[in-house]
Amino acid sequence: MALLSQGIVKGEMAWPLIIVGMLMGFGFILMQVKSPMLVAVGMYLPLETTFAIFIGGIIKGIVDKISANKNHNDAQKARVENNGVLLAAGLIAGEALVGLVFAAFAFFEIPLFSIFTNPSFLISLLVFAFIGWYLIKVPIDNAGTPDQPAPPTVSM
Repeated sequence: MALLSQGIVKGEMAWPLIIVGMLMGFGFILMQVKSPMLVAVGMYLPLETTFAIFIGGIIKGIVDKISANKNHNDAQKARVENNGVLLAAGLIAGEALVGLVFAAFAFFEIPLFSIFTNPSFLISLLVFAFIGWYLIKVPIDNAGTPDQPAPPTVSM
């Protein structure tokens, strides 16, 4: 009912919210915020989505700390970052493909496996911990030797 009273369901725009967002974006640019779009996306998306991004940042920080403790040179750090970005992108693509499989199950009304009817929270924590460990271990293990030439970097 709240959305209907705001006119969002009827197809009208929520102009006060749009204008406030525009003014905040303009203010962020004037304050020279490093990434105003990241702040805007963080304000717009629900906590479930932004928390995953936050955990990804924590994993990246752990990888950077381990890489610094191992005294990796710039070439090794570039290899670590490249491997981490490729692994994360592969996991994102794999998650999208699994989502398509579940959508096909729903479309064709195929019943899910019995393990998915009442999943355990502990199993999800174990899988989550394994993925975090994997995203840390594999890039660090593939840093290479200090004498190898630096590969092109993924990010700036």
